[in-house]
Amino acid sequence: MKHAVLFGIAALFISGNAAATCYGSSTYRTCTDASGNSYTTQKIGNSTHTNGYNAQTGSSWNQSTQRIGNSSYTTGYDAQGNSWSSNSQRIGNTTYQSGYDSNGNSFSGQTRRNGSSTTYSGYDSNGNTYNKTCTAYGCY
Repeated sequence: MKHAVLFGIAALFISGNAAATCYGSSTYRTCTDASGNSYTTQKIGNSTHTNGYNAQTGSSWNQSTQRIGNSSYTTGYDAQGNSWSSNSQRIGNTTYQSGYDSNGNSFSGQTRRNGSSTTYSGYDSNGNTYNKTCTAYGCY
């Protein structure tokens, strides 16, 4: 779950969410939301480094991603100082993901795009399997 939260925060940065005010450039940016939470992202070549701060708890977290071709390698530390990692590789229409959450539990999955539908399958870090297909009309 902590892994998903970190990716969610990174996704907010990438999507340019209006809830956060951001300053800087495309290679170095600092964002702060209305609650005082903040994060700084720096891009150097094929690497991206993000450091975050939670104003309510006073805790910090970080993650670094290196992109090589169709692969991404991400490592980070959660607010308690526990490390986690995630790797992804795109081959054709399919992206394969795997890694370990901050409790040391493994996860693995794949995302397959086929025309207007996307299928997600694998297992999460709690050992639960999932298999879902989404189209413009919803997911099943």
